[in-house]
Amino acid sequence: MKLDRLIARHESTGRNRARQAIIGGRVCVDDAVETGIDREMGRFNRVELDGVLIQQAERLLHIMLNKPVGIVSATLDAEHRTVLDLIDDPDRHSLHIVGRLDKSTSGLVLLTNDGRWSKKLMDPNHKVAKVYRVETRDPIPPEAVAAFAAGFYFHTEDLTTLPAELEILSERSARLTLHEGRYHQIKRMFHRTGNRVTALHRERIGLIALPDDLAPGEWRILTDNEIQDSSSRIPKLPP
Repeated sequence: MKLDRLIARHESTGRNRARQAIIGGRVCVDDAVETGIDREMGRFNRVELDGVLIQQAERLLHIMLNKPVGIVSATLDAEHRTVLDLIDDPDRHSLHIVGRLDKSTSGLVLLTNDGRWSKKLMDPNHKVAKVYRVETRDPIPPEAVAAFAAGFYFHTEDLTTLPAELEILSERSARLTLHEGRYHQIKRMFHRTGNRVTALHRERIGLIALPDDLAPGEWRILTDNEIQDSSSRIPKLPP
């Protein structure tokens, strides 16, 4: 909603009078005088007219969680504990999940009530990197690196996966970097090489990495730098 319309609605007056108030410097948005009548207002903006509160800003939340195996990436589930059940915050009901994980997958999950931020991170056109630690049933052959880089054709979706970076760490473990998120993609990719994933853990989304001191089931609010960096320096694949 534009600022002049918000003021007009609250004061039960015409938009012309609301615009006069804005141009006259009588309106503050987020504790600063705002004279732009067409500025778009969201629910996270605090608005005052002549020092009187017109709209209280909702609390912005950006959270990282170390999801344990067995927890469902959902905000509500009738049978299982969800990631939201692990968040002890009075405003947790406002959160949505940024990048879900399977019940059998552990690691970094982001939650927020900031739709613009989450949309930017998850937009497929931005190709935000997601990094996983993978454990497998069988040894990972060296030629798997080239196979993941070339991509795999999934006939169900009629598509070829984007190039993925596979770094072999040991005989049965690897670090995998994806720039997309297809249904059970990692398990399906390893299945194409004749192997099976036995454990999967997400370490990073874009520039946000799961810290070593955040134990499974624990969560914390992202720092201002993490929020700013994640939205302003989204890494992209070369054209």
